[in-house]
Amino acid sequence: MSMITATAWVPRGFAAQFPTKYDFDEAEFERIADLAKLQLEDAKQDLDEARNGVQLGEDSAKKEGKDENGISASKSNGEVDDDLKEYDLEHYDSDTKEDNNGEGMAMFGNVRSLAYHDTNTDDPYITLKESEDDDEEREELQILATDNMVLAAKVEDEVAYLEVYVYEDEADNLYVHHDVMLPAIPLCVEWLNLAVGKKENPSDSKANFVAVGTMDPDIEIWDLDTVDCMYPNEVLGQGSADDNTQSETLKKTKKKNRKSKKVNGDYHVDAILSLAANRNHRNLLASSSADKTVKLWDLNTIKCAKSYSFHTDKVCSTAWHPKESTVLLSGSYDRTVVAADMRAPDGKPPRWGVESDVENVRWDPHNSNTFYITTESGIIHHHDARFAPATPEASKPVWKLQAHDESISSFDVNPIIPGFIATGSTDKEVKLWNVQAEGPSMVVSRNLGVGKVFSTNFAPDREVGFRLAVAGSKGAVQIWDTSTNAAVRRAFADRVAPAEGEVKERLIAVEEDSSDSEDEGGKEPGGEEAAAQDGWESMDED
Repeated sequence: MSMITATAWVPRGFAAQFPTKYDFDEAEFERIADLAKLQLEDAKQDLDEARNGVQLGEDSAKKEGKDENGISASKSNGEVDDDLKEYDLEHYDSDTKEDNNGEGMAMFGNVRSLAYHDTNTDDPYITLKESEDDDEEREELQILATDNMVLAAKVEDEVAYLEVYVYEDEADNLYVHHDVMLPAIPLCVEWLNLAVGKKENPSDSKANFVAVGTMDPDIEIWDLDTVDCMYPNEVLGQGSADDNTQSETLKKTKKKNRKSKKVNGDYHVDAILSLAANRNHRNLLASSSADKTVKLWDLNTIKCAKSYSFHTDKVCSTAWHPKESTVLLSGSYDRTVVAADMRAPDGKPPRWGVESDVENVRWDPHNSNTFYITTESGIIHHHDARFAPATPEASKPVWKLQAHDESISSFDVNPIIPGFIATGSTDKEVKLWNVQAEGPSMVVSRNLGVGKVFSTNFAPDREVGFRLAVAGSKGAVQIWDTSTNAAVRRAFADRVAPAEGEVKERLIAVEEDSSDSEDEGGKEPGGEEAAAQDGWESMDED
């Protein structure tokens, strides 16, 4: 089994040009020890319980006069002593004997003759200097200012991890830069432009972190500019070890209950379903969970600032208002959507109702008064927030559209091109739409070969504004340059750069074996040949 559950873009210029290798020094060891303290205590408790169980079994067996296999232990002490003498078992662990030449007979008997050098430069057998290795590795990790990172939450053969891709638009190249192991199936990812955990972050500072929500109730935060990390930089939730007081409190709690399932104001107790970073107040991160709550985290202190209970069922999607930076949109399986001012947790926010479970909610960045809702029944609702209904049942959208026959599992609004939206469904189709004053119209529909579509995200930079990252149940990421599609070029003619001659559609994917492609002709990965292999030509016939 292999699938990608969520993707996210990193804007150009935020990734370090030369990411650093993970350094496991003494300070890092102490940090990890604190972070893993609770997990280690759980493991020790499990081990003690297992040992006690074994000891009880042995004691009962002795009373019955039987060994561990249920056989009567009838050997006398004299017989045991005879066995020890016969096989010289009493000297089993003694030093090895020497032969006639005085040489040790142990496996490493000649260890004294081995030479040891303080550094590799003193060793005559090491001819490749460390600096050459470092330079080559440094060059392989390099990320240019014109590159984008694409983050993909992936599950493969029951192993969960975050794949970090680098997308080179001019070269039509997409490749895996590094990956991060995760503790459980990932459900959502959110890029963060903040050095998490620092008390002070200058307003002009830049950072490159990612928050990952999984089936576990904790949110892990990783530094994307550090390769081969062993543990997350920070953890938001019950697994956090940010101070000794909290750790001591959790120790007492865990003695009663390993993982508390009681909803509280400090951390989530069920799977994390969505994450939303506030781009105006960079230290704020909103999260929603299957525990029916929305929580607001302060990334400077790594603590939950406030918990909200707007819904009566799982909260699956959240989105910050593009201008009113304290207003958060949340959608739930209770079939309602709430637009709440997070400064007034006890207020009664406006609430809209839909016909089935909510899948996604998004504000329109080009018209901040309106927002979109997609549902399990394949319908898009477009609402004006200024006209809130008296009750959810009285909701009247500006327009409503049956976009897919199955659930709209992914949805995005293009941040660069007004009126350009994308939907992805479990029916395996990706559809592009042009939203105008009179309503939406479908531009094009494609099956991109990713299986059931779980993620569709537009690139955040103007230079690559028409690029759409698509992923799904087949575990592959495809970057679709929608500006090369004839229907898109007609619909958004005033936004697409003019081109001479015929324009061929571009679909960029990770090359399966780059060495083979180089041997066959040195074609750039993701070019026309890769598109043909992915069935792109046949799509035009549909």
